[in-house]
Amino acid sequence: MKKVDFLALLNAMNIGADQIKKIAIDTGFLIRKGLIEPADILYAICCAATHGTVSFNDLAAKIDAETTVSVSRQAIAKKTSKESCVLFLKKILALVIISRIGKEEIDSLRRAGKFKRVLVQDSTIIKLPLRLFGFFSGVSNAQSSVCNARIQCVYDLITESFIYFTIDSYTKNDQKAAPELTIEKGDLVIRDRGYLTLKEIERHWTAEADCIYRHQSNIVLLDSQTKERINLLTELQSKKQLDFEVTLNNEKGTKIRIVALPVSDEIANRRRMKAKKEAKKEPGKECLALMSWSIFMTTISRQDADYNFLFKVYSLRWRIEIIFKSWKSNMEFSKIHNVSKKQLSLILYARFIMIIIYIQYIFSPARMIIKKHQKRGLSMIKVVRYLIKNASKIIQVVKAIESYKGKIGYHLITLARYCSYDKRVRPNFEQDFDIAFLP
Repeated sequence: MKKVDFLALLNAMNIGADQIKKIAIDTGFLIRKGLIEPADILYAICCAATHGTVSFNDLAAKIDAETTVSVSRQAIAKKTSKESCVLFLKKILALVIISRIGKEEIDSLRRAGKFKRVLVQDSTIIKLPLRLFGFFSGVSNAQSSVCNARIQCVYDLITESFIYFTIDSYTKNDQKAAPELTIEKGDLVIRDRGYLTLKEIERHWTAEADCIYRHQSNIVLLDSQTKERINLLTELQSKKQLDFEVTLNNEKGTKIRIVALPVSDEIANRRRMKAKKEAKKEPGKECLALMSWSIFMTTISRQDADYNFLFKVYSLRWRIEIIFKSWKSNMEFSKIHNVSKKQLSLILYARFIMIIIYIQYIFSPARMIIKKHQKRGLSMIKVVRYLIKNASKIIQVVKAIESYKGKIGYHLITLARYCSYDKRVRPNFEQDFDIAFLP
């Protein structure tokens, strides 16, 4: 992608050159005018970061090729080694997250739903150079050490946009990250059991928001009337399926709904194999027995959501798994060379900026247009791969989306040709979303 196209792309998100310069000044990244403009650094890092390793020499060459300003790799190293450069990229990322290309069709499609936001929170682990072990920790034993970082991500399924990213130490697990999510009235939050705590469920009640979790076997459930402990396995073995209100064993006696239905022996055995493989110690007999059911804990009332709704909505959590897969498959996250902590932050924030552009500003609106005109579903992974391999097409597709007036153009037809799902019986994400949320 050329610099002029990159800046045009940002401009389409209402992020102009003057705003970029102001952010650079406010963060201390730009103190006095020099040969290298902040927009040059931003362009070079974002373009290079999508293709694996990023060297100072690559950045200098990219800037030279696009601006005819000859800069040395030493000058780039000096410029990007400042903490202010990381702050600069974080501010740009924040702008990209909250900016929007008009998505009236998506908004009108989602407006009929009960929830203001449907937030999916999940995390993924990336392997880092060993020199960063002191910052991010990881796994270490007498024979070897591996450095890892944990990326937390929150994604709104209704607006198809990211809420935030964080780059944390490997030791900051999901339970520690859970309270940092701001919950608003009317939200539905979908998380896996790694985020589940009694305080988090109570926090949803207080905020007048809803949540869906997979059941965690060590959670103590009490009968709402007698306050005696419920043996969930015994209940399930006698009744096969459940949908009833229980009380949590906390100070406020928070009410929660338990919904459970049996799964096939094949699914249950697959779960047990996975649990034994991933667990640090052998799972207990009761824990393994409970894997014969899909069990959900939710604050949503029975009249607002039956089991099928809960199952469909919870399955949408895999949307974020697809996003993670598109990062790792197409942005070469495994190829992070021996960089410093600041350099790592620059690479990751640049990748976040680009993945938001690919998904939020291209994939999401293009998907709706192509669905309307060609009755085909776009694959997120295919779109990200196509845009990375054909960077010159990015601005053309964005302009096609911007200029869309009811008639699909050449560049969107091309995107549909190379990035649509293969014909299959299994429903894709958009079909699952419509089944779960639309009347």
